[in-house]
Amino acid sequence: MLGQGGQSALSLLLLLPLLLLPLPLLLWQEAAAIEVPQDLKQPPTIVRQSVKDYIVDPRDNIIIECEAKGNPVPTFLWRRNGRFFNIGKDPRVTMRKRSGTLEIGFRSGGRPEDYEGEYQCFATNEFGVALSNKILLRVSKAPLWPKEVLEPVSVSEGSSLVLPCNPPPGLPPPFTFWMNSAMSPIPQDKRVSMGLNGDLYFSNVLAKDAQTDYSCNARFLFTHTIQQKNPFTLKVQASRKLPESTPTFLSPSGSESSKMVLRDEELLLECIAAGLPTPTIKWFKKGGDLPARKVKFENYNKTLKILNVSEEDAGEYICMANNHLGSIRHSIFVQVKAAPYWLDKPTNLVLAPEENGRLVCRANGNPKPSIQWLLNGQPIDSAPPSLSRRLLGDTIMFDSVQIGGSAVYQCNASNQHGYLLANAFVSILDLPPRMLGPKNQLIKVIENNRTFLDCPFFGSPLPELRWFKNGQGSGLDGGQYRVYINGTLAIRQARPEDEGTYTCVASSMLGTAENQVRLEVKEPIRIVQAPQQQSPVRGAAARLDCKVTSDATMPVTVTWMKDDKPLYMGWRMRKDDDSLTISNVNEGDQGTYTCTVQSEIEQKSASARLTVLDRPAPPMELDLSDPAARSVRLTWIPGSDRGSPITQFLVQFEEDRWEANRWQNLSTYPGDLNSVILQLVPFVNYQFRVIAINAVGQSEPSGASPRYKTSGTVPDAIPRGLRGSGSKSDNMEISWEPLLDLERNGPNLHYSVWWRRVATEENWSHVTTAGFRHVVENTETYVPYEIKIQARNDFGTGPVSNVVVGHSGEDKPTDAPTDLRVSKVHSSSVVVHWKPVDLNSVRGEFKEYRLHYWRESSLVPGLVVSDDRSAKGFYSTVPEPTGVLSGLVPYSKYKMFMVVANNHFESPPSNAVEFTTKEGVPDVPSLFTLNRRSLDTIHLAWDKPSEPNGILIGYQLKYYSLNGSRTGRPKLETFYPNVTEFNLWLPSRSTRYKLELSALTRVGSGEVLVEELPHFTNEAYIDQVDIATQGWFIGLMCAIALIILILLIVCFIKRSRGGKYPVRDKKDLPLDPVDQKDQDGSFDYHSDEDNKPLQGSQTSLDANVKESDDSLVDYGEGGDGQFNEDGSFIGQYTVKKDKDETEGNESSEATSPVNAIYSLA
Repeated sequence: MLGQGGQSALSLLLLLPLLLLPLPLLLWQEAAAIEVPQDLKQPPTIVRQSVKDYIVDPRDNIIIECEAKGNPVPTFLWRRNGRFFNIGKDPRVTMRKRSGTLEIGFRSGGRPEDYEGEYQCFATNEFGVALSNKILLRVSKAPLWPKEVLEPVSVSEGSSLVLPCNPPPGLPPPFTFWMNSAMSPIPQDKRVSMGLNGDLYFSNVLAKDAQTDYSCNARFLFTHTIQQKNPFTLKVQASRKLPESTPTFLSPSGSESSKMVLRDEELLLECIAAGLPTPTIKWFKKGGDLPARKVKFENYNKTLKILNVSEEDAGEYICMANNHLGSIRHSIFVQVKAAPYWLDKPTNLVLAPEENGRLVCRANGNPKPSIQWLLNGQPIDSAPPSLSRRLLGDTIMFDSVQIGGSAVYQCNASNQHGYLLANAFVSILDLPPRMLGPKNQLIKVIENNRTFLDCPFFGSPLPELRWFKNGQGSGLDGGQYRVYINGTLAIRQARPEDEGTYTCVASSMLGTAENQVRLEVKEPIRIVQAPQQQSPVRGAAARLDCKVTSDATMPVTVTWMKDDKPLYMGWRMRKDDDSLTISNVNEGDQGTYTCTVQSEIEQKSASARLTVLDRPAPPMELDLSDPAARSVRLTWIPGSDRGSPITQFLVQFEEDRWEANRWQNLSTYPGDLNSVILQLVPFVNYQFRVIAINAVGQSEPSGASPRYKTSGTVPDAIPRGLRGSGSKSDNMEISWEPLLDLERNGPNLHYSVWWRRVATEENWSHVTTAGFRHVVENTETYVPYEIKIQARNDFGTGPVSNVVVGHSGEDKPTDAPTDLRVSKVHSSSVVVHWKPVDLNSVRGEFKEYRLHYWRESSLVPGLVVSDDRSAKGFYSTVPEPTGVLSGLVPYSKYKMFMVVANNHFESPPSNAVEFTTKEGVPDVPSLFTLNRRSLDTIHLAWDKPSEPNGILIGYQLKYYSLNGSRTGRPKLETFYPNVTEFNLWLPSRSTRYKLELSALTRVGSGEVLVEELPHFTNEAYIDQVDIATQGWFIGLMCAIALIILILLIVCFIKRSRGGKYPVRDKKDLPLDPVDQKDQDGSFDYHSDEDNKPLQGSQTSLDANVKESDDSLVDYGEGGDGQFNEDGSFIGQYTVKKDKDETEGNESSEATSPVNAIYSLA
């Protein structure tokens, strides 16, 4: 008990939450800590009850809740409409066991409406009576629409209109909406919308509004039924020009109105205006700004909603409607009233004998509520007086209370808008301290987190509580620690050194009680690599990372969620320790992925958005409007962009007259448009489709629009490519490009063509044809004509083209060039002279003087040449024309003649001319090859030039060393013309060289052929051959030969003494696979590679000889054994064959030096 200040222990505990509002976790713990243990005697407390305004479904049983706790267990009774409700007399009403909840059933009949009324529950035990709220029970109602016949509504186009709904008054009120008879919603927008009362408002009526009917529908929440009113039919009187009008208000009426709203409810203000064009609505508050955090604009700005209204929201609100003709205002004066709300709600009070305390009941409202106290459900004024109780307005004071003074007090605060009822018991107890929580609890917390160690206790009088750590030191309070009156120890920031065993001790004059809590501090979970937002293309793979670290002693689990639901791990999903991989992503994988890491005491999450990019969905609902002669408006609804914004729309068309079923591109438009004017051409029956384009690609085409046919007209286009030329010498063919199908503009397309001779006063000749050419016959040769053309169809003629000049046909020129001659003859060029012809003799367009020439022979003996003819044109109109003929081969004999040419014909040839070109320098030598013969010798070979261009007098070879960018002194070698090879000695093998070879004539050196060294592919081979010239190799070969000689001598001595070596034992040894047997029976020893020296060991010989015929010759001391110049041993071991070799059944084995060693053994 708390004796100082006369305040009870429990009242302090109940006031504590007001001091700790920033600590929601602690508030919960304190609320739990103030509970009086259930095993102690205590008055009843209401713990569950039905709402004050209780509407029930008539199809269900009625359940009115009333639950209470207390010790002893409370008993329950009910009052209905202020009178005792005897449930025992009504068979339909039952009360649940150990509860006050009523159940009213209707299986045996009865009407739920008979039980409507006001109910109140009383829970009673020996220590007092607790009361529930007064529960107003009402039965839900869904009345039918009244029978009515609605006449068609006739209205002028541009006028305003209100279609009333007037739904039946249901309980609760129904939700209203408008549909047509086909049960399709009525589209609502800035012009057409439903008001708060359910009526449908038209700011102005258009002709298209008559295309449907209008029916108001009411949906009743409890019965889940929808009732439809008879539909309205509109008849709109169309007008050629819509009459514009200034705004007027349809709702509310007048210039001002008022509105009352209760505190904490929603404020809904509405302004709907008529006018043409449709007015725009704006809202203001006089003397201040609209509360931005609580305000919302709905119904196309026609409704202003303010959430959680408070007193400061009262005032004058102004709505303004305006269009370009003017504006209008309406003021709404808002009053904010309030049902009672608690300022200081009375709470349970536990006191010890002789202790003081108080109950406080403070409430506010508008108007100010009245406060009434009750004792055990009866007005306190009618209760027996008590010396320990004093009533002071909204406070009851208790002085020196005694055992037996327990009771339940009720405080009722009420005004015209509602009431509040609170129960608070006063319990007089005398108890020693006791612990209420579990014993020796283990608490694991995260490092650096604020930590609370609970120690719920109870006692009366209120015990003093102290905390100790590890059983040492004084009580913990201050600095890092704080102890709350409910027994909770708060650690501001848990650290590893805070681990240990904490003991809480509660003590009073009646005794002590203690409990222990063991604290472990753990490292926090850290998501070191969180998933990142990704936008993969459909079909690609996506990887979402989730790499974590945590306390080593705390196992964690990683789970993945998608859009806050557990992720189904399909076959495309692969979950690793640190990541989630999704292969072949599709649109269904799109969403927010959350990686949740959880231990037994902590949970952390990280999320990322996965957006799957795909080609957009096709546009929908194509519509054509605003038809014109050469245009129409196309409108569509864009499909989903599938993660990638739509950048363009491609409009295509198909027409069924010229190229049916072939879709063609019409135009592209920006991706933010969905309504465009299409420019069209006449006389085409169109239909359209739209393709959406984003960064991924094109959508599938939309469905086709309705067909739209443009009317025909005269052709707009002029045929292109008009020209005239002759196909024969006496005609002119006029041709042009026909108009495209989409340029016809109408049926029966024809072309009118006119022509006449240039510079004459002749009348125009004229023809009309459906083709695209016309031939004018019987013309003179190559005469100029003026030509023009015009397209025409059944609607009339199109524009006439500009005049172009064409010519009739050409003929063969009559005159030939004369006096053809040459001058300035060089090795590859010559100057040509001739006398021109009269251009009138060309009989056509003068094209050129054409020189035909050919190479008849070469002056180089024995050189065969091609006599293919060539031609070169010269365009010249001067009196003494000349030209240069180039590209000739030197030292050759040529012939030529000249003609004059028009577009189709050549004249007779001129006189023929022969000339000989001078000698020139030769071409490059052909087939230049280089081969290394040794380390320092290169063999060069070449062939004569394909074109000597003169008499060859020789060749020259220039070569020099290369060292980076520097070159050595060049050296020159010259050769006779019959020399085509040369061995070049190079002093240094490691140096690079550059070789330049050219052929010579008397004129000079020809084109140079360049090669660089080294560049050979056979250098490794050269290295292997030249190793035989090295001294160490010669020495090695000599040593091997000496060893073989010694072995042969030993064998000879052994045989001289009559010794036998086991020929038979060895004769069946197989040949070494590297041995090869010659036709004469000898064996050739050589390496696997032809150019390698002999190895240092010998293989056995397999030849059949008789023992009596053995000799040194058989072992290679005579016969063919020899050495090469370079010391390489290339001899062969040969064997003699006995003349009876093929007759005997036995054969001797030729003894190798190795076998000789065996015989010595």
